[in-house]
Amino acid sequence: MATKRSLYIPSLDGIRAISFFIVFLQHAGFEFIPGIFGVTIFFFLSGYLITTLLRIEFDQTEHINLKNFYIRRTLRIFPPLYLTLIVGIILTLVRILPEKLTLSGIFSEAFYWSNYYEVDASWHGIPSGTIVFWSLAVEEHFYLVFPFFYLLLRRYLPSRFHQMLVLLGICAIILLWRCILVYGLHSLELRTRLATDTRIDSILFGCILAIYGNPVLDNVKYSARWLMRFWLPLGVVAILFTLVIRDFQFRETFRYTIQGIALLPIFITAIRYSDSSFFRLLNLRWIKFLGLISYSLYLVHDIVLSGLKTMHLNIGIQILLGLGLSISIATAIYYFIEKPCAALKKAWSS
Repeated sequence: MATKRSLYIPSLDGIRAISFFIVFLQHAGFEFIPGIFGVTIFFFLSGYLITTLLRIEFDQTEHINLKNFYIRRTLRIFPPLYLTLIVGIILTLVRILPEKLTLSGIFSEAFYWSNYYEVDASWHGIPSGTIVFWSLAVEEHFYLVFPFFYLLLRRYLPSRFHQMLVLLGICAIILLWRCILVYGLHSLELRTRLATDTRIDSILFGCILAIYGNPVLDNVKYSARWLMRFWLPLGVVAILFTLVIRDFQFRETFRYTIQGIALLPIFITAIRYSDSSFFRLLNLRWIKFLGLISYSLYLVHDIVLSGLKTMHLNIGIQILLGLGLSISIATAIYYFIEKPCAALKKAWSS
C-alpha cells in the first residue's frame, strides 16, 4: 500500500499544468476556451488527492489527526495566497491595476468568502486579477468540512461501496439544488457557477474515485483495452459535449455533473497507464514542473495579465509576456515560500 510520504503520481502534475493552461488562455483573451472547465479539473484533483491521503492515514492508524491536517493545509495554502492578495492590493492602490477596492471585497478574499461575495458584486471591489480566489474559497470550505465527514464515514459506515453511495447521493442532491435554482428560482449564472453549495460536487467526484476503485490504493484490474478504446474516449466525448452545448440552463445544471463523471475514466487511465501514448505528454519534465508550481501560477497569472492589459499590447506579445512573467514569479514563490513551508509540513508530520 502507498504511504503518505510516497504518494506521488507524476501524471497528476501534468494534469495540473494542462488545467492551468485552460484557465490562463481564457483569461488572456481567448473567451471561447472554457476556463471554468480547468477549474473543474482542479476541483476533481483536490478531492481525489485529499481523500486518498485521508484514507491512507485512517488505514494505517484507524484515526485522522485533524489538527495536523489543518496545519498542513494552512502551510500549503495560506502563505502564497496572502502574499498574492497583499501584492494585488498594493498594485491597485498605486494604480497599476485598474480597480477600486472595497473593504468588503478585500475581507471576502482574505477570509475565503469571495465566491459568495462575487455573486452579488460581479468582481467589483477586489484587486483586478484576483477573481480566481473564488475557487480557493470553495476548496477551503471543503477542507473545513470533509475531514470530519470522512472520519464519520469510516467509523460508522466501514463499507467503501456504501461510502461511495453516500457521496453519490450528495452529488445528486447538489444537482437537484442547481436545477431548482436555475429552472425554478431563475438564479443568476454566477450563483450556480461560484457558490460552494452548487460546485462542491466537482470535488466530491474526485473523492468518490479515491474511496472506491482508487487506481493507486485498490487492487482493481482495470482493463487497459477497455479503458483506452471505450471508457477514455467516452469520457472525452462527454466532456466535449458539455463544452459544445451553449444552453444556459444545461450549462449551469447538468454540465458539472456530466464532467465530474466523465473525469473518472480519464483520471483512472492517467494514473494507472500514465506511460500510454495518450498521456505521455503529461510526463514531460517541463510539463511536470509547471504542474509543480501550478498553485502559485494559478494565483498570480491573472494579476500579471490584468497589468499587461492596461498597456494595450499585441495579444500575442501579451500572452507570451504574461506567461513568462507568471512562470518566473510562480517559480520564485515556489522556491522561496512553498518549499520552505513544505519542509515545515514534513517536520510537523514526522
